[in-house]
Order: sequence, then C-alpha cells, then structure tokens
Amino acid sequence: MNALLHTLSAAGPLAAGWGVHGLWMRRRLTAARRDPLSGLWTREAFESRAARVLARRPHVAVVLVDLDGFKAVNDDHGHAAADAAIRATASSMTDALSESLGAVAARLGGDEFAAVIPLAHPIALPWLLNGLHGEITAPFRHAGRDLSVGASIGAALSSDLTSQARPAEALALLLRLADEAMYAAKRAGGGWHYAGATAPAAGTTAGRRTGRPGTHTTYRKGAA
Repeated sequence: MNALLHTLSAAGPLAAGWGVHGLWMRRRLTAARRDPLSGLWTREAFESRAARVLARRPHVAVVLVDLDGFKAVNDDHGHAAADAAIRATASSMTDALSESLGAVAARLGGDEFAAVIPLAHPIALPWLLNGLHGEITAPFRHAGRDLSVGASIGAALSSDLTSQARPAEALALLLRLADEAMYAAKRAGGGWHYAGATAPAAGTTAGRRTGRPGTHTTYRKGAA
C-alpha cells in the first residue's frame, strides 16, 4: 500500500507537468492559426471553421472585404500607419460581428478580409453590410492623426444556392460569388454589393472571378 501511495505521489507532478504542456501546445497551435498583425484567423483556419458554420446554419452570409485607399495610407504615412489600418479593420470587423453568434472573421492576406455570418433571416443582410461598411470606414487614430480607408464589400448567401453541395464546396462557390460582388462594388467606387442567386461568371480579372453586367442583385451603402 505504501509503495502504491509513493508511486501515485511521484506521478502527480509528472501528470500536472503534462497537463501544463498540453495547454501550452494548444495555445501555440491556436496562435499559429491567427494572423499575427490583425489577430484574426488565417485562411486555412477560417475555411475549416466556415465550412462547419455552413453545415449547421440555413442562412449564412459569406463576405469578402477589400480596402480602398490602403496603398495611399502606406505611401503617405508609412508602413506603421498601414499596419494600424489593418489592425483597425480587424477591430471594426470584430465589433460589427460581435452580436452575430457563430460568426467567423479572417484576414486572407494583404488588405483583404473575409467573414461568414449566420443570419436569422436573409432580410437582415443589408443592415449587416451597412453596419460593417460603416465600422470599417470610420476614422482611426494613428500617431496623433485621424486616418481612414474605404472598403469594397461583396456578399453571397448560402440559402441562394440551388445545389446541395458539401460545405467545403459550397464555401468555395460562395467565396467566388462574394468575390465577384466585391469587384462590382469596387468598380462602382466602394460600398457593398450582394451577389444574389447567380452562378459564378466564367471570366477572371487579375486572376480572380468577375461578374457579368446585370447578373447581380445590387445594393449600395444606405439602401434599405
């Protein structure tokens, strides 16, 4: 009996050590999946989480955000200001989506961001996009100055898809549609566009999908 107690007492610190190590490893893995500048998920982590959201919820908005005027901020105010713009955008997205249970946001790279947002009903999409655009384009403070960037936002809804694709395939399709809508918004000078129930266009611009004229249901910032 004494030998057993001695063995258990000796194993206790070892087990505790492994528990701490496991916690440390989990934290390291989570940190590796986060973009170090923005704190948002990276592309790979985003895609796996977004697919799970699509599998569980009937109405999910897939959103792409591309900043307008980002290069000018970098050129006029320096790299630190550009980094501040990225951090401010990430914070704005986090704030705008804070009340959307299950929403996932990511920085895909450069000045491009993405999000998947579960909706109670598709009618909520215009208000969501208005709020997101307003948050992102609000001035942010850097080195004693108020700076700002514009944003072109494209969105697509999972409930608009007619095919019963697997979540990963549905995400790829919705990202293409959101990408087309985002480029439509950018061509119109910013704001946001909703792709509507359309198929992706066949052509590409700069290696990315673009929409055909007249194939999108379009909302502009401020639309009801």
